[in-house]
Amino acid sequence: MASLMNKRFLLKMLSLFSVVRGYNILMIVIAQYLASAFILAPKLPLREVFFDDNLFFLILSTATVIASGYIINNFYDSEKDLINRPKKTMLDRIVGQRTKLSVYFILNMFAVFFASYVSFKTVVFFSLYIFAIWFYSHRLKKILFVGNLVASIIAIVPFFAVFVYYRNTETVIFIHAAFLFLMIAMRELVKDLENLKGDLALNYHTIPVVYGEKWSKLFLGILFLISIIPTLLLTQKFDVGYMHYYFYATFFLLALFMLILYFSKTKWQYLILHNILKFIIVAGVFSILLIDPDTLLNRVF
Repeated sequence: MASLMNKRFLLKMLSLFSVVRGYNILMIVIAQYLASAFILAPKLPLREVFFDDNLFFLILSTATVIASGYIINNFYDSEKDLINRPKKTMLDRIVGQRTKLSVYFILNMFAVFFASYVSFKTVVFFSLYIFAIWFYSHRLKKILFVGNLVASIIAIVPFFAVFVYYRNTETVIFIHAAFLFLMIAMRELVKDLENLKGDLALNYHTIPVVYGEKWSKLFLGILFLISIIPTLLLTQKFDVGYMHYYFYATFFLLALFMLILYFSKTKWQYLILHNILKFIIVAGVFSILLIDPDTLLNRVF
């Protein structure tokens, strides 16, 4: 009996981990710390960045809000996800909707509590962030263009939070942010192509639903062309250390992405494209270490 209860508990924990996408949250935490250490505060000793209490609670608040955001998004998208991702949805449904909502409110309370350690302004910032995620999930994501734009903005807010904390306004930071925003915008549009069946069934007004796959591919092509601008700026005008190799590799991956996109017609093909963009974003996180690897040891001590 105890063994059965343990198995059920583990299944529920696995289900909740799937709902909050724990692996994504871990990547965001790592990205925030690396961006803080190597882009936003490159002159500070690493120990001052990684052992900064305010930064820790800022990132902890971000992680908690994002976890709650995934829950509320899962709550509103449960019917659509059952069509688009039936296997994952069955795992997610092991935890009941009432339990998910309870965890959602608890996580938001913790997020505000963690933010209060930093400052009152941080509390206001994260309170607005929580509201923005809820409003996006409840209303905005079904609106043409607005849904994609807001989703992309919400995804880069965690980096805006640490940007405001360090108050570093160097131009190179905005170029990095523009590149990341474009990658996320492309990924959101590919997700819409991937989820076309469910969006059609539930009357979501996404770009593929309203304009069709051909126009969606054209929009992706435009975003690809725009992404060349920050890529050229970061490799030719600014000193990004060895990270320029990442941007060169990204350009070729995006060229391959566009080639595959041209011939793509099915869900599994769009899933490949989604994974290419996801790889580019994740690789970009760890490639931050390449900005200044020569002085890494010096900054530790």
